[in-house]
Amino acid sequence: METTCSRCHQVLLEEACFCPACGLPQLEFTAGENNRPQEAEPWSAPVRDAATVDWKLALRIALLMALPAGILSSSPLGFASFIWMSLAAYWTVAFYLKSVRPAWITFGAGARIGLVTGLLAGWFAVAVSGGTLFVQRYFLHQGGLLDGEWHSRVLQGQQMAQQISPNLSSDAAQLQAMTQFQGWMLSPEGHAGMELFRFTTSATFLVFFAVLGGAMGARIVARRSR
Repeated sequence: METTCSRCHQVLLEEACFCPACGLPQLEFTAGENNRPQEAEPWSAPVRDAATVDWKLALRIALLMALPAGILSSSPLGFASFIWMSLAAYWTVAFYLKSVRPAWITFGAGARIGLVTGLLAGWFAVAVSGGTLFVQRYFLHQGGLLDGEWHSRVLQGQQMAQQISPNLSSDAAQLQAMTQFQGWMLSPEGHAGMELFRFTTSATFLVFFAVLGGAMGARIVARRSR
């Protein structure tokens, strides 16, 4: 098929770039891949602030990690509760970083995730420990055994206080105050109050290890990702 000039309709040679009669350039435009709209370059996309935390995602992961940590902390393995808290916060940050891009966060953001994980795990630990005491007292009818153990601990504490301060028994005012405090501790209200104080103090102390675990997770996992 012959090719003609679009202006003067002169027959053109196949390799001709210009019309030999009128000199019109013979340009052809072919739609191809090079003419498609270019996609935005990766670096032109908005960059996530590494200091901010997607709490909707972080809370879901923290709940999954805090539940076993809280249960372990209130079980016979509770002597290693600081390990369970640290690992729960560490893995919360690690799984969080697998779900976000770029896969790194600041030291402070990791500590905040660890704090939330520790608070949730501490709440679970207190709830499980309190629920266990409730079941032992009212369903298993072990209230006498629990009260006997508590009385023994209170008396041991009194004996230790007298050994540390031998002159305590000679001071009537201090002796009376100590007797009143001992009577309160041996009461059901005092027993419940001291147990609650023990649970909350332990949970608060363990939150520190959760914060440390979250911060270390941000430092170690993010460094590996980069």
